[in-house]
Amino acid sequence: MMILRLALAVAISAYATAQPASTSSLVTYIFGDSLTEVGNNNYLQYSLARADFPYYGVDFSGGKATGRFTNGRTIGDIISTKLGIPSPPPYLSLSQNDDAFLSGINYASGGAGILNETGIYFIQRLTFNDQINCFKKSKEVIRAKIGDGAANKHVNDAMYFIGLGSNDYVNNFLQPFMADGQQYTHDEFVELLTSTLNNQLTTIYKLGARKVIFHGLGPLGCIPSQRVKSKTGMCLKRVNEWVLEFNSRTKKLLLDLNKRLPGAKFAFADTYPAVLDLINNPTHYGKYRKKKKTFAFALGVGYPNIPKRVENIYF
Repeated sequence: MMILRLALAVAISAYATAQPASTSSLVTYIFGDSLTEVGNNNYLQYSLARADFPYYGVDFSGGKATGRFTNGRTIGDIISTKLGIPSPPPYLSLSQNDDAFLSGINYASGGAGILNETGIYFIQRLTFNDQINCFKKSKEVIRAKIGDGAANKHVNDAMYFIGLGSNDYVNNFLQPFMADGQQYTHDEFVELLTSTLNNQLTTIYKLGARKVIFHGLGPLGCIPSQRVKSKTGMCLKRVNEWVLEFNSRTKKLLLDLNKRLPGAKFAFADTYPAVLDLINNPTHYGKYRKKKKTFAFALGVGYPNIPKRVENIYF
């Protein structure tokens, strides 16, 4: 998919300007939602956002569900493959003395958002703040293993991939029963999102992150749960305009952080144009069969009646 290729291209270009030629020692830490989760929610007993049942994983190695909200690989899996490194394991699967802490970890959780209240009706999920706290604990484990100086260098040299914000719209602001959509205008809401994100990214920087890729939002107005609100079944223009505003403000935030934080190399992966083109011109990207087909929608929740063949379509 083009969304994956574009995010990958940005990640590799940022890596190439900041790392030695060899990728053998590259460590990646991944934060996000269902687009990048690899199984953390499997360890949350009461979470309703789960992908640990058929037919998730039918095209993944082994053909079984792993907690990934897709039939195959996630964005993080594909980036790891292209960089020639193993895909980081889920944080909640590790023991305190696991050597995996030194080779990269995935903290992503289906249903997660920038805001703590996002996805609350899934009962359990790791919010972005939760994921940051998990990273903080990870650094403590790393420090105990290799010492303060080496631990600081380790996290400074690592690459961080962050993809969050979709659920803050789909499973929060756009839900009529959620308070945020009732008490905030969109201008107020996007200000809340970006100011919260500013604090969170600053915290990650203070913990040692320097090379960060933030994956922007795709055209959420075109996902099934939004199209169904349209009388014509077309994309909701207003929602897409809101997404573009969030992306624009987030990009400016990252540029500001690069100016304010010494050594920070924060980059924005703008996937919106490519995903919209994929939606508008599907025949440009391979064979297109005009027939009835059900697609699984992966933004924080798994449905028990998923069809036998789940396609890797996110938006």
